[in-house]
Amino acid sequence: MSVPLLFVDDDRAFSSMGAAALQREGYSVTLARSLHEARAALGRLTPALVVLDRRLLDGDGLTFLPELKAQAPGAAVVMVTAHGDISSAVDAMRAGAVDYVAKPVELADLVLRVRRALDTGRLKERLAAAEAELSGRRRLVPPASAAMQRVLAALERIAASPRSAVLLLGETGVGKEMLARHLHDVSSRGEDAPFVHVNCAALPEQTVESELFGHEKGAFTDARTARRGLVEVAHGGTLFLDEVGELPLPLQAKLLTFLDSGRFRRLGGTTEHSSSARIVAATNRDLPGLMAHGGFREDLWFRLSVFRIDIPPLRERHEDILPLAEGLLAHLRRELGRREAVLSAQARARLQAYAFPGNVRELRNLLERALVMEPGPELQLDVLAGVKPSTAPAPTEDPEHFVLPAPPRPMEDVERAYARWTLERLGGRRVEAAKVLGLAYATFLKRLGEE
Repeated sequence: MSVPLLFVDDDRAFSSMGAAALQREGYSVTLARSLHEARAALGRLTPALVVLDRRLLDGDGLTFLPELKAQAPGAAVVMVTAHGDISSAVDAMRAGAVDYVAKPVELADLVLRVRRALDTGRLKERLAAAEAELSGRRRLVPPASAAMQRVLAALERIAASPRSAVLLLGETGVGKEMLARHLHDVSSRGEDAPFVHVNCAALPEQTVESELFGHEKGAFTDARTARRGLVEVAHGGTLFLDEVGELPLPLQAKLLTFLDSGRFRRLGGTTEHSSSARIVAATNRDLPGLMAHGGFREDLWFRLSVFRIDIPPLRERHEDILPLAEGLLAHLRRELGRREAVLSAQARARLQAYAFPGNVRELRNLLERALVMEPGPELQLDVLAGVKPSTAPAPTEDPEHFVLPAPPRPMEDVERAYARWTLERLGGRRVEAAKVLGLAYATFLKRLGEE
């Protein structure tokens, strides 16, 4: 499959000759002679590179550049500027162009710059893949939304305080582990510092203390030798406690002691040990609701939430969907050995119309399924055909208007119907619906009939 290029220039002679020269090199070139035509073309194809004139009849190519990068985040851009207009070239490079060429243009020079820009993009991708493989981590896709940019800015400020605990809150699948890894990566603790991921919900209650804090020989029947816990293993690095709301209360007390002093005792031991591991905790549970029912310690909540990061769901940051999809697709292509696979314009529109109740995890699974099931060079994401727009129900109707179940019905059914009506009005956001109703999260789920 030839590499798709978009050539945006209102000079008919130059654009025709330039397109012909690039086509002779084996590229597939689409011509656009205005910004209007360029926008229409971006709705039909996903170019690997765009040749963009600085001055067009219906607008400024430099002003259009951010819109272009939002529509085609993976595309390299070569700007065409007037001869000697160096300031425009500098502005273009700052706005995201990878190169520029000044008019009058030598066609051989144009072809060389296009080839070099594409080769540089491929080299960067390979280097990023190699670096991620060697370091055992995946690079974070830079967010386009202001909300996620604020989240990253907060994490990078927190990184300067490597002993401070952090609490990440958000729905299932929003990327809490990825953000915890990002915080670990940007902290100044050295490349060899360990990152230890613990799913607290998966730890057996009988062994959870031993898993986290270790045990001494003879501490219990099968303890034939002493063993370090994950708190010790994470010394000098990060201990990521996923689903921290599932920790038993006695372990919450021991975790609080460790957070306050950096010291702990192994199970069955009397000697104090220390660890400099940073605790990053995460949950999708309503911890204040758990506290109200005695399921989570209030003092631990306050200790963890000194640095509290609320991660917005994907449906509330639509600007991030396409950049995330491009980044995940590049990673999955390498993982699955698919050299050529891009999102069609139809697939991109379907992604932006979808609500993503499973957030970033669902997006990744969707792309992986498409790579396996759709053999063509352009992914259509047919599984999303006919999806409804992701916008939550608009609050235009009377907020008191609630249709009661047909009588006679027991009060339990009425409460369940009202809980579901509230959840629907809030776009499926369970934690928020529980707060609106003044219910603990677990109680809300029971009222829905989900627990």
